[in-house]
Amino acid sequence: MTTPGRRTRSPVPAVPEPEPPAQWHRVLTLLADISLFIGTRAIWTQAASHRLAVAAAISVCYASILVCGVLALVVRRVRALARLDLCVLVTAVTLTLCAWAMNHAGSDEAILTTQAARELVAGHPVYGQPWPWLFGHGVALTPTVTGGYDFTYGYPPLAPLLTAPLLWLGHGGTPATAVSTAALLAGTVALWRMLPAPWRSAATMACLGFGFLPSYGRLGYPAIVALALLVPVVVRWPRIGRGGRLGAGGLARAACLGAACAAQQLPWFVAPFLLAGIYAVRRGELGARAAALVVARIAGASGVVWLLVNTYFIVSEPGTWSRGIALPLTQGAVIHGQGVVGVSLYFTDGSDRLDWYSHASMLLAAGLLALFVLFVRRLGPAATVLPWCAFFLATRSQDGYYLMMTPLWLAAAVTAPTSEFATAWQPRPGVLVRRPARIAAAALLLTPALASAAWAAAGTPPLGMRVTAVRWATPTAVSGLDVEVANTDAAALTPHFTLTTGQGMDPYWTVVRGPAALPAHTTARYELRPPAGRFPLPRPGTRIRLRAFTAVPQTLSSADVRLPRSG
Repeated sequence: MTTPGRRTRSPVPAVPEPEPPAQWHRVLTLLADISLFIGTRAIWTQAASHRLAVAAAISVCYASILVCGVLALVVRRVRALARLDLCVLVTAVTLTLCAWAMNHAGSDEAILTTQAARELVAGHPVYGQPWPWLFGHGVALTPTVTGGYDFTYGYPPLAPLLTAPLLWLGHGGTPATAVSTAALLAGTVALWRMLPAPWRSAATMACLGFGFLPSYGRLGYPAIVALALLVPVVVRWPRIGRGGRLGAGGLARAACLGAACAAQQLPWFVAPFLLAGIYAVRRGELGARAAALVVARIAGASGVVWLLVNTYFIVSEPGTWSRGIALPLTQGAVIHGQGVVGVSLYFTDGSDRLDWYSHASMLLAAGLLALFVLFVRRLGPAATVLPWCAFFLATRSQDGYYLMMTPLWLAAAVTAPTSEFATAWQPRPGVLVRRPARIAAAALLLTPALASAAWAAAGTPPLGMRVTAVRWATPTAVSGLDVEVANTDAAALTPHFTLTTGQGMDPYWTVVRGPAALPAHTTARYELRPPAGRFPLPRPGTRIRLRAFTAVPQTLSSADVRLPRSG
């Protein structure tokens, strides 16, 4: 007999531990969460005095930020962190809506867009119509080198068309700010949804977290509408037309590109880079003829949508419409911004070659596009960044031209990496086979733009100015100036004068006495009066500059002046 032994159990397979989230994903979520603090206290302080419901909502958002900060560091599952990304997005959207509820009057762009919508609803012309009563009382003016101001609407018509149904929201720029803020939120959600899950908090941070894009939305900039429409175009843009087929998705993205170009002029600069990049990638895959057909279909679909948005205006006011949508390029606004024009504005006394800044900007845009085509395998991922470099040399080079499109930089960085361009076609003439030749070609393409900018910055002011007498309204306010002006240029100039105490331009002063056109190589005396009747002196130590602009040729002459307090 045998003694039965103890029965053994088969081993139970161990349940695998869930894979924890990558540390960089935790950090990205945490950074997006932290970015929501920026600007939030100012809105809460504003709301706490008279909008308690908004203040309470912001306080709840503060609690959400704190809780999300803790959870971002302790959750153990990828799915849990993905849900936390959604919570951060919802918190950011709520804060954006709270900020809009407190500040929705808008800027000059919002007021112009709303007025254009009102004129459209009333059946009146939209373009070429000056609306000077909209400005003043804190609404910014756009001075031109002709001595006046631009009071007309100068953007494509999509923003007024979207604003028209919301005119019931109120006066001022509120309807336009509602459109741009809603567009920003829609673009943020679209980018969040289209990015790979671990990268989604980057969309929250880039679009809503730092505060500058929501502020542009609250100011009613039509460029925000264009940004939202460009988001689905840019995400995975090298894959558009893969296999020679657009499909419904490709046609929808082409339609978004056309609509973006019908909202504001900035997409006009990025569209050539995207189309050139798509052609290069598709040609490397399909050959020249098939690639050209793909790009032609994209351009055709975009053009049809653009025409549909503009048709009413093309038919009803063709001349003023064409001049209106080209206005930012032709209006002759005074130089302004953080780019190279700062040399002539702040570091020298002006230039008699301001037009060359515009030439430099266009030459740089063309040169960068040519470089992009030649080196698309290297520069392809930068297609959404390169176009804005041209504005650094432009006469109007404010940073809004760069930062309003930064979410597109993120979209391309995540979804259009270098690997997408590995087989892209690059033109390689025999002379560009060697590396030194390629470097020389790049230098040759960029040199005209850089030389033009240097030529503009090295210009000399054509007018010499000296204050000879000061009239006082009060001991701390000037009521008039007598200025001696000498024209050293070879042509007669028509100067327009202003006094500035910082960046930007103050309103023009009235010429009470003095020649409208100052002949070449002559000197004259001008009596100038402030636009409001008096010019309050700034605090001691502030730099005061007398500036004179002329339109033909476009020049700037500046002189530092000392205005000691009377008595």
